[in-house]
Amino acid sequence: MTNLQPKEVLFSSEAIKILFQEGLVNEKFSRTDMIESRASFNLLFLLSSNINLEAQDCGTNFLFKKNQYILHYSRDESMAELRTESNDPLKYMRIEIVYDYIFNLINPASNRESEDILENMIRNNYIFLHKQTPPYMTVEMHMIVKEIISYSKKGMLQKLFIEAKIIKLLMLIFEQFSERNTINESPKIPFMIKKFVDENFHKNIKVEEIGNIIGINQNKIRKEFKAQYHMTVNDYIAELRMLKAKKLIINKEVLIKEIAIECGYEYVQNFTRAFKKKFGISPEKLRNE
Repeated sequence: MTNLQPKEVLFSSEAIKILFQEGLVNEKFSRTDMIESRASFNLLFLLSSNINLEAQDCGTNFLFKKNQYILHYSRDESMAELRTESNDPLKYMRIEIVYDYIFNLINPASNRESEDILENMIRNNYIFLHKQTPPYMTVEMHMIVKEIISYSKKGMLQKLFIEAKIIKLLMLIFEQFSERNTINESPKIPFMIKKFVDENFHKNIKVEEIGNIIGINQNKIRKEFKAQYHMTVNDYIAELRMLKAKKLIINKEVLIKEIAIECGYEYVQNFTRAFKKKFGISPEKLRNE
């Protein structure tokens, strides 16, 4: 076993603490301890493969695959050991949130739904959502985790940013829990791809990047998406961009260049060419008709 790099504290306040652990690239058989504070919720995102978690207070062992996560409530202070015996370095992000912060955020006295959510969190029903299988991070969760890790600003801006991202993560978890209670199988790959594209078509995204984010081979992405929706991923991206462009083009106060950027095109010429191919008329002519 080799030593890990120290855990990096990405954020710390009275209510929230975020730790990021990433081992050395050539590291094998690495391990580290994780301490959960009394009366706290812990969001643990496992970012490397085959991570063993041993809860030392109850002697329970879990084996997590890459990109799985748990939301765990700890009534008392507890300790767990994380270790990996794979070729990947031990990598995870942990968000610890005090009970009072979650209680005030959810406000269980406001309605029955809020009461049920807090009850599920306290009973740790979000650890295993379906057939005792730890849930996998969604595309949006991946993106939020990456944003938190890479965020560089400090002070009040960082506090507001972190709190907003935590609220979004909790919403995604509650939604996923609800879906798993009504659907007996994991979301299909084409649905995951479509959801990602629907939310990010205005960015300069490529199939390879989608594959890296959701952990699926790009050839499989192309094949399964086309089989489900009868068009390529790139054609679907282009379709969404053109539909948005056509809505924006009627606003003469917005420059064509700005519309191109808003629809994910770096160069106006490429946008104009795609627009004319789709609608048989240039953006400028359509605007002036």
